[in-house]
Amino acid sequence: MFDNVCKFLAESFSSDFATWLLGEPITLTELSPSELSLEPIRADALILLQSDELILHLEFQTAPKADIPFRMNDYRLRAYRKFPHKRMRQVVIYLKPTDSELVYQTEFVLENSLHRFEVIRLWEQPTEVFFNSPGLLPFAALSQTNDQTRTLEEVAQVIEALNDTRIRSNIAASTAVLAGLVLNKDVIKRILRSDIMRESVIYQDILQEGLAQGLEQGLEQGIEQGLEQGLEQGLEQKAQEIAIKMINKGINLEIIVDVTGLTVAQVQKLQAKTEGTQTD
Repeated sequence: MFDNVCKFLAESFSSDFATWLLGEPITLTELSPSELSLEPIRADALILLQSDELILHLEFQTAPKADIPFRMNDYRLRAYRKFPHKRMRQVVIYLKPTDSELVYQTEFVLENSLHRFEVIRLWEQPTEVFFNSPGLLPFAALSQTNDQTRTLEEVAQVIEALNDTRIRSNIAASTAVLAGLVLNKDVIKRILRSDIMRESVIYQDILQEGLAQGLEQGLEQGIEQGLEQGLEQGLEQKAQEIAIKMINKGINLEIIVDVTGLTVAQVQKLQAKTEGTQTD
């Protein structure tokens, strides 16, 4: 869900991201990763935005990954092959604090090849930066703040003051999701009004995902229960068939119970039924 929220924000508020990362509010449009791919490539956290002169490549990560430098180099070459005259800015944005050295890697080195990219560790970024634009507000609680709860409260106040109801709803829902990386869900629920979020696409995605998971789990449980019930019924029916054969041969009731696993009452019932059939 974190990847989806970051993609949504970067694509919906591209000028806010351009101002933050490029220093100017240029218009950026989405560039599909498939346009640069010669073969399928893992692109779960990948965001590509472009203008006439530039491609902005963003990767949001909640945890460090060793293959990030290679991916940066790979996409730079792909972009150059497709758009040889466009500049490219590549930024990896780490969302959650970590002690891993991987979040400090900014180069890919291979023999005589060297490729550099940028890295932003949100927990080192000044909090005020994220109050400059609506699209950046959801990242404020992840920034360099001494009081994440207080920062989220300030973000909530700014969100409620937004005039556009659609933007207000989407920013609130995005903030709630990302704040979950550093704050308890009960704290988030107390600060962010759920009624503001309900009309957002993020909230609807979460709802649909939850419903889908619920249906899937329900289906799996239903199938599993059905198999268990079917197996139990099948085993019991087989045990009854064996018990009837043993009854017809005059075998002692206790032995039948021991062999078949049926209860005394079940065997006695079968005996009565068998005797009644023979009488008829």
